[in-house]
Amino acid sequence: MIAAPELHTEFHFAQDTDTRFSSDTDFDDPDGRNAVIGKGKARKGKKGPGEKGKGVAKGAGRMNGHHQENGMENVMLFEVVRLGKSAMQSVVDDWIEAYKHDRDVALLDLINFFIQCSGCKGIITSEMFRNMQNSEIIRKMTEEFDEDSGDYPLTMAGPQWKKFKSSFCEFIGVLVRQCQYSIIYDEYMMDTVISLLTGLSDSQVRAFRHTSTLAAMKLMTALVNVALNLSINMDNTQRQYEAERNKMIGKRANDRLELLLQKRKELQENQDEIENMMNAIFKGVFVHRYRDAIAEIRAICIEEIGVWMKMYSDAFLNDSYLKYVGWTMHDKQGEVRLKCLTALQGLYYNRELNAKLELFTSRFKDRIVSMTLDKEYDVAVQAIKLLTLVLHSSDEVLTAEDCESVYHLVYSAHRPVAVAAGEFLFKKLFSHRDPEDDSMPKRRGRQSVNANLIKTTVFFFLESELHEHAAYLVDSMWDCAAEILKDWECMISLLLDEPLPGEEALTDRQETALIEIMLCTIRQAAECHPPVGRGTGKRVLTAKEKKTQLDDRTRMTEIFAIALPALLAKYSVDAEKLTNLLQLPQFFDLEIYTTGRLEKHLDSLLRQIREIVEKHTDTDVLEACSKTYHSLCNEEFTIFNRVDIARSQLLDELVDKFNRLLEDFLQEGEETDEDDAYQVLSTLKRITAFHNAHDLSKWDIFTSNYKLLNTGIENGDMPEQIVIHALQCTHYVILWHLAKVSEGTSKKEDMLTLRKQMRAFCLMCLRYLTSVNTAVKEQAFTILCDLLMIFSHQIMAGGREALEPLVYTPDASLQSELLSFILDHVFIDQDEDNNSTDGQQDDEAGKIEALHKRRNLLAAYCKLIIYNVVEMNTGADIFKQYMRYYNDYGDIIKETMSKTRQIDKIQCAKTLILSLQQLFNEMLSDLGPSFDRSASAFCGIKELARRFSLTFGLDQVKTREAIAMLHKDGIEFAFKEPNPQGEGYPPLNLAFLDILSEFSSKLMRQDKRTVHMYLERFMTFQMALQREDCWLPLISYRNSLQAGGDDDTMSVISGISSRSSSVRSKKAKPATSKRKVPEEESSSSSTEMWMNREQSMQTPVMMPSPHLTSTIMREPKRLRHEESYMGVYTMTPDQQQQHSHPPTPQPQHHQTPMDYNTQVTWMLAQRQQQEEVARQHQERVMNYAKLRTNLQHAIRRGTGLMEDDEEPIVEDVMMSSEGRIEDLNEGMDFDTMDIDLPPSKNRRERSELKPDFFDPSSIMDESVRSTHFLGYDAFQR
Repeated sequence: MIAAPELHTEFHFAQDTDTRFSSDTDFDDPDGRNAVIGKGKARKGKKGPGEKGKGVAKGAGRMNGHHQENGMENVMLFEVVRLGKSAMQSVVDDWIEAYKHDRDVALLDLINFFIQCSGCKGIITSEMFRNMQNSEIIRKMTEEFDEDSGDYPLTMAGPQWKKFKSSFCEFIGVLVRQCQYSIIYDEYMMDTVISLLTGLSDSQVRAFRHTSTLAAMKLMTALVNVALNLSINMDNTQRQYEAERNKMIGKRANDRLELLLQKRKELQENQDEIENMMNAIFKGVFVHRYRDAIAEIRAICIEEIGVWMKMYSDAFLNDSYLKYVGWTMHDKQGEVRLKCLTALQGLYYNRELNAKLELFTSRFKDRIVSMTLDKEYDVAVQAIKLLTLVLHSSDEVLTAEDCESVYHLVYSAHRPVAVAAGEFLFKKLFSHRDPEDDSMPKRRGRQSVNANLIKTTVFFFLESELHEHAAYLVDSMWDCAAEILKDWECMISLLLDEPLPGEEALTDRQETALIEIMLCTIRQAAECHPPVGRGTGKRVLTAKEKKTQLDDRTRMTEIFAIALPALLAKYSVDAEKLTNLLQLPQFFDLEIYTTGRLEKHLDSLLRQIREIVEKHTDTDVLEACSKTYHSLCNEEFTIFNRVDIARSQLLDELVDKFNRLLEDFLQEGEETDEDDAYQVLSTLKRITAFHNAHDLSKWDIFTSNYKLLNTGIENGDMPEQIVIHALQCTHYVILWHLAKVSEGTSKKEDMLTLRKQMRAFCLMCLRYLTSVNTAVKEQAFTILCDLLMIFSHQIMAGGREALEPLVYTPDASLQSELLSFILDHVFIDQDEDNNSTDGQQDDEAGKIEALHKRRNLLAAYCKLIIYNVVEMNTGADIFKQYMRYYNDYGDIIKETMSKTRQIDKIQCAKTLILSLQQLFNEMLSDLGPSFDRSASAFCGIKELARRFSLTFGLDQVKTREAIAMLHKDGIEFAFKEPNPQGEGYPPLNLAFLDILSEFSSKLMRQDKRTVHMYLERFMTFQMALQREDCWLPLISYRNSLQAGGDDDTMSVISGISSRSSSVRSKKAKPATSKRKVPEEESSSSSTEMWMNREQSMQTPVMMPSPHLTSTIMREPKRLRHEESYMGVYTMTPDQQQQHSHPPTPQPQHHQTPMDYNTQVTWMLAQRQQQEEVARQHQERVMNYAKLRTNLQHAIRRGTGLMEDDEEPIVEDVMMSSEGRIEDLNEGMDFDTMDIDLPPSKNRRERSELKPDFFDPSSIMDESVRSTHFLGYDAFQR
C-alpha cells in the first residue's frame, strides 16, 4: 500500500492564487519540491538543486511540446487533450521530455490537468504545490468551482466533449505505457498522481469524484498491462536462466547467469513496485467507489475490473475480485447491471477461463437467469447473451428450468430480446449435429441435414402452446438460423414425400404447424421486416439486403410455383392448412411464371383454387382465394389475361347461380327449404368474399341483395347468416360504387344512383336495428356507423367538393336509435351477454370475445362523436358510464373525452356537466329529493366529477372558458327546480352544487370571483342566512369559490400569507386599491380594518374563518436566516435596527411577544366576535347588499359571465399569484448547482443559518423563532 504522505502541517495560501501557471513561470524555492509527497525513504533518480535550475533554464521555452510564438502564452495540457488535434503519442513524449528537464514543473502541469478535466477553474500554483497538503489543495480547488452550472467535461453534451472522454482515457494509457521503463519507478511521479487521485475520488464534489475515479481506473488498467508485461518478461528470464543453468559446466556462461539473475531481480523489484501502486489504487479508490452514490462512477469501476480480469486473469480472475461483479449485479441502475454483464461476457467467451469461473457461476447463476426478465431491455439482452456463452462453454451448468425461462422470450415483443433468445435456442437445440452429417455428401429433401432441425422447430413451436405467434418465432431465429428456415425444399419434402423406412411421419397437427412456419419464413424473406408489434416500422434495406431479397423471392417462386398445386390438392379438405397455403402466391415474383415457362403450373394452380372455392364455404378460405386472385390479376405481368379469364368465368357462374337460387328461394315464401337456404347462403358467402377484393359492379348485385333484405324485414323469418352476409355484400357494393364515382370519370347519373342506393341501404340498416337477432343488429349497427363516417362532411376533404351531394347527415331520430343501441347492447353486465356452458375455459374465452365485440361497437359510435357526425352532447350518455365500466371501456371513453376537448373545449365541458346532471336526475328518481348525501350513488357521482376534473390537466389558461361554462351550467341546473314547499326550502337540485365543487380548483383566481357573483344572481337574501344541513352544498360551494388562495399556487408560508396579503396588495397594485390602511395606525385599528375589509368581500353572517393555517398543519416556507422575513414585510429602519441587534425591553404591551399559535387563536376569537356583531346589526347587512349590487354592475357591465380580464374593483385579501411567486423568490435560496459541494468558507456560514429542508423540526423551529421576533410586530403594522 502507498504510505501516507509526509507533508508540512503548517502552511499559508499564496497571495496570488488566481495567477495561471505557464511554462515560463519560475519557481522561487527549488529545494521545497521534496516536501510534497514521499514514502519516507530516499528517492531514486532524484536531481539536486543545481540540476533543477539547469533543467528549468533548458526547458523554459516550451511546455507540452508547444513553443511560445510571438510572446503568446503556451497552451496548457488540458487544452491540448481537449482539442484532440495532436497525436497523443507526441503529446505524452513532449510531457516526458519536460519531466526530464524539470519534474516539478511537468508534474504540476499534470496535476493541473486532472483538476481542469474536472471542470474546476482553479489552478494549483507552485506555492500551493510545495506548502499545502493534498486535502487543503482539494478544499481550495473546491471553492474555485463555478456554482452556476453543475456540468463538467465528462458530462457535457456535444461531439467535442464525447471525444474528450476518449482522449482523456487514451492520454492516461499512453502516459503509463511511455513511462513504464523508468519514470513510473522513480517513486515521485506515480506516488504524487495516485495520492492526488485518491484524495479527489473521496471528495464530496461529484465532478472531482467522477473524473478522478475514471482517471484512477484507467491508470490501474495501464498498470495491469505493465504488470502483465513484467510477468511475461520474468517468465522468459526464468526460462532462459533455467536453460543456461542446466547446461554442462563447461558450456555454462557464468556471466550470462549473473546478468539473468540481475535482470530477474530488477524485474521482481519493478513488479513489486507496480503491485504496490495497483494495491493503492484498488484499496484507495475502487473499494470505495464501486458502491458510489452515482451510477456512472459505479459503472466505471465495474467496467474496468472486467478488463483487469480478462487482461491479467492469473492475478485478478479469482473470487476475491469476482465477488464485486456478482454483488453489483443487484444494482438498482440498469447502466451498472449492464456493465456487469458485459464484463462477464468477456470472461465466459474464453473457454480457458471456465475452470476459474465455476464457483462464481454456481453462486450467481440464478441471478443471471433472473436478469433475462430485467425491466431494462438492454440488460435483458446482455443477460441472454451471457447465458448463451455459459451454455456454449458447458452444457451441464444450466438446468432445464433455466433454459425454459429463456425459451419463451423468443415471443417477446422487443426484437433484440427475442433475437438473443432465438440465438440461445439455436445453440441449445440445433448445435448438436452428428459428425457423420458433416462428412456425408449434401442431400436434399427430407434426407437433408436440416430435416431433423426443422422437425425440432415444429416440436418446439407446438410445445410452447403459442400457435398464433409463429411469425415471432421465425423472426427471432432469422438472424442465426436463416439457412434452416429457408430450406423450403426440405419442408415441401416433409409434407409431400412418404417417410423413409423407420422414420416417423408427421402428425396432422405437426403438418399444420409446419405449413404455418413455412408461410412465416416466406413472408419474412419477401418483406424483410419484422412482424407487427416488433420494430418501429420498415427500415431502408441495404444493397446487399435488397439483392438477398430478390434472390429469395426468385427462388421461392421457382420452388412453390411447382409444388403449391400439389400441396393444395393434398390438403384440399383442410380449411386451416388451405388458408395458409393460399397466401403463398402473394409473395411470388410473378414474372417467373413467364420467364421460367411455368404457365402450365399456373393453370394447375387456378384449377385448384376454383375447386377450393366450389368446395368450401369457410370465410377465411374464401377470402384467401379472393386475395390470391387479386395478387395474380396484376396488369403489369403477362399472366394477367390468363388469370382474368379464369376469375371472370368463376364469378359469372357464382352470380348466375345466386340469382337463380334467390329467385326460387324468395318464391317459396314462409315455407323455405333448409337445403335451398344453405345453397343461397354458401353462394352469397362466396360472392361476398370476392366482392371484398374485386369490383363486381357490372353484375348489379345491389338489386338482388336489397330484395333479399327487404323480404327479410317483411317476413321476419330470414336466417340470420343470410341477412348478415347480405348486409356485408351490399356494403361492399356501396363502397365500390363510391370508389368509381370518386375517380371523377363517372356520369352524374352514377352519383345520383349511388346517393339513392346509399340512403336506401342506411334506412334498411336502421330497420334491422330493431331485429330480434343480436348478431344481425350488431352487423347493421357496425355497417351503419361506417356509412355515416364515410358519407359525412369529411368526404369533401382533399379537394373533393364534387361529392357534396353524397353527404348524409343523420337526423335526430337516427342518432337516438344509435345511442339506444349502444346503451342496450354495450353497457351491460358480463352475465347478461354470456350464456356459455362449455366449461370454465370456454366460458372465459366467450366472455373475452363478447367484450371485444362490445368494445368495437362502442369505438364505432365514439368515432361518430369525435368527427362531429352526431351531436357531441350525445356523448353525455357515454361519459356518465366512465366509472362504472372503467375496466372494460375506460380507455375508449377517456380518449373520446380527450378528442372532443380538442375539437371544442366549451361544448365538451357542457357535455361532461350534462352527464353528471343525468346521473343526478336518475339518482333523484330512485332515492327521492330527501336523499342522504352519504349514499353510495351520490358519492359515486362526486367521484366521477373528480375524475372529470382531473382530465382538464394543470393548464388553467387553456381550459379557462370551458371550466367557467361548466360552472355556469351547473349553477343554473342547481337552481332550476324550486322546492314546491316554498322559498324557505332548498331547491330540489341544490345538492348538485356539492358535485360542482369538484371543479372549483380548476377555476382561475379571477374566475372564482366572477362565478361567485353569478351564483349570487340565483340566491335570495334568505338563502344567505340559512345554516341548516340541507343548505350545506351551497355553503361548501361558495367556500370553494372564495378560498382562492387555497386552490391556486399556495404560498409556502401559509401561516403568514393572509396576514401579509393586504400589505402586499397595496404594494403591488396601488392604483386599484379602494381602501388604504394608514401605516401609522395602531395595531388594534389595523386589525379591525383588516377584519372589516375581509368582511366586505364575504356575505354577512356566512364569513369563513381567516386564511391562517397552523404550522402544525402546513409547513411554512423556508427562508435564509439572513433574509428572515424581510422580503415578506416592509420594515422601518427602526425595526430593521431592532432586527439586527438583540431586542431591548419594550414598554407595556410590546414587552411580551405574541407567538404564532397565540396569534391564530386570538384572530379566530376576533372572527367569532365579528360574526356575532354581524348577526345583531342588520344595518351592516343592508349596506353590504347595496355595495355588492353596485360591484356586480360595475364588474359585469352587461357582458355576461366571462368578463373577467379586468382588475377587480375591491382589493382581495389573499395575495395574487404574482405576489406569491415573488414571495417564493424572495424566500428561497435558488441553487441550481447539481454537485454536492462540501461547506466552504461561504457555504459554512450559509449552512449554519439555513437548516435542513427535509427536517420538519427545523422548519418548525425557524417559523416559531421568526414569529417570536418579527411576526407580531409585522402583524400590528
